[in-house]
Amino acid sequence: MARKIKESTEERVWWEEGQADSKEDDYPIDEYDIIASPNDFNVSTLFNFIESGVVKIPGFQRNYVWDTKRASKLIESIIIGLPVPQIFLYEEARNRFLVIDGQQRLMSIYYFIKQRFPRKEKSGMLRQIFDEHGSIPDEILHNDDYFSKFNLQLPEKLPNQPNKFHGLNYSTLGELQTSFDLRTIRNVIVKQVSPRNDESSIYEIFNRLNSGGTNLTPQETRRCMYDSKFYEMIYLVNTMEQWRRLVGIPYPDLHMKDVEILLRGFAMLQDGDKYNPSMVKFLNVFSKRAKGFGKETVTYLRSLFESFLASCSDLQSDAFHSTAKRFSITIYESVFCAVCGDPYTKNQSVSGKIVAQSLSDLKKDKEFLRASQRHTTDKVNVELRLSRARELIRMN
Repeated sequence: MARKIKESTEERVWWEEGQADSKEDDYPIDEYDIIASPNDFNVSTLFNFIESGVVKIPGFQRNYVWDTKRASKLIESIIIGLPVPQIFLYEEARNRFLVIDGQQRLMSIYYFIKQRFPRKEKSGMLRQIFDEHGSIPDEILHNDDYFSKFNLQLPEKLPNQPNKFHGLNYSTLGELQTSFDLRTIRNVIVKQVSPRNDESSIYEIFNRLNSGGTNLTPQETRRCMYDSKFYEMIYLVNTMEQWRRLVGIPYPDLHMKDVEILLRGFAMLQDGDKYNPSMVKFLNVFSKRAKGFGKETVTYLRSLFESFLASCSDLQSDAFHSTAKRFSITIYESVFCAVCGDPYTKNQSVSGKIVAQSLSDLKKDKEFLRASQRHTTDKVNVELRLSRARELIRMN
């Protein structure tokens, strides 16, 4: 199964995996005890929440996709006192909230007060910068190569009757600035009471709130739910030149498929023996567990991955591509686990280089191919792929 992604300059297919298990998304849904509390926060408070990190939009869990005109309409609605859609926040801990729904609205407000608007053609690079720094540095925010001035772009009310707010920015609102700051927006704060130690309700809320528009991908949802030092590490290694060479696209995928591929590799390496469908739930559970990884563990996993990349240095750039000339998740995942499995159990790094012929043999192996083409997330097929890779992949 191949999927299209839209890059800043072109649309192309870059990855593939076999047909997933037909029951992939059909896993049991628990009955939840959830508290949903409405709160009216003013604009100034919401801005300060974002600035201070009380309200977290981790890692640009989704690229900011609104254009200036759409953002301007939201700002105009706030200025003149029209109601705007409510925002959903998840209470992760005391004074710590994750945005479930409303990122585009919150970021529009944030950018308007900052008086800067991100250039659409730089969205991929801004995500990469955010992943490397954990925020957008001020020198980037005020760099006209990445951001432009956020002046309101509003259409004429009638021909030859310009909108009186057109061209204004936050600093030129005059007496309207105070009114804008004090306008309130309804926020619904969601807290899961039971089942305890299980945040699956957030995942369901994300998916269902976004079902009417441009859906978040599973990995975009995870990025918001399971932000951690481990995830910061994954986003950093995702920008490494050696990894981009193997993936075959120069910049990180806008919808985080490359991040999900890295996540799957680490999850299978550590918890593959406990794997049961669905893959979505498996990766969610692992992501939650990874929030508890300490600095030493994260540092080791990064060095392990870097040593894996070194073991691939003699391979062609399309080493993990299928016959369809697309990056194959099943090939990469199997080889990564085969190469890193023994070093991981000994808390060591990978030594040596992958023998190219052994990788070629794996890609032609009938059992591996059969387990890679249909129902790829079925437990039997996952186990068979990993087993065949362990048997066939050789190092020198």
